[in-house]
Amino acid sequence: MKLSDYRNEYNRFTLDESGLDPNPRVQFHHWLKEAMDDNAIEPTAMTLSTVNAEGQPTSRIVLLKNYEEDGLRFFTNFDSRKGQDLAHNDRACLMFFWPSLHRQVRFEGRVHKLSAEIADEYFHSRPVESRISALASPQSQPVSRSDLEQRVQALQKQYGDHPPRPENWGGYVLVPEHIEFWQGRSCRLHDRFVFNRTDSEWTVSRLAP
Repeated sequence: MKLSDYRNEYNRFTLDESGLDPNPRVQFHHWLKEAMDDNAIEPTAMTLSTVNAEGQPTSRIVLLKNYEEDGLRFFTNFDSRKGQDLAHNDRACLMFFWPSLHRQVRFEGRVHKLSAEIADEYFHSRPVESRISALASPQSQPVSRSDLEQRVQALQKQYGDHPPRPENWGGYVLVPEHIEFWQGRSCRLHDRFVFNRTDSEWTVSRLAP
C-alpha cells in the first residue's frame, strides 16, 4: 500500500462551543485527565520546538511537570541544544498529541527559567538514578556509552543516595499567549478552537479545519 493511500477516520469525539471551558488551562486539564483515564501512552509527553541563532527550528519530546497559573513547566539541562536555543530566542512552542483520542493541543509563547528553589524541590523528588543521570550527562554533547556508564558509576560512589542538583540543570516555564485545541473529526472536518491572550483575558475563535 502506498503511504498516500493510508487513511484513518477520527470519529470518537466532537468539540463545540458549549463543551469548551472559557479558561484554556481548565480545558487542557480536562483533556489531560481524559487522556490519562483513556490510558494514553505518555500523556504528559509534549513536543518542544525551538529556533537557534541561525534560524533553524528543531523539535524534541519533553515531559510536562506542572501547568498552573504561571504556565507549563519542564526541566532539563541548560547546556543542552534546547537550552542554548532558548538562551538565544525565548519564543517556543509546546504541542501535545493524544492519538487514541484524536486530539492535539498547541501552546505558543515565551519561556523563562524557574527559580533555583523550584528546581531543587523537583530535582530532589526524582528517583536517585535519575538524579545521578542528570549529573553524569553532558547533554547534547558527543559521548560514548562506556564513558557515560563510567561517569554514572563514579558519581554513585561519590554521592551515594544524595547527589546534588547540577548548577546547569533546572526548570523552564512557557507562558502561553496562543493555545489551540484540535479535535479530529470524520471526513477531515476537524474542530479547532484558538485562544489568544489580550492583556489578562483570553479571546476564543473557531478555526476552519
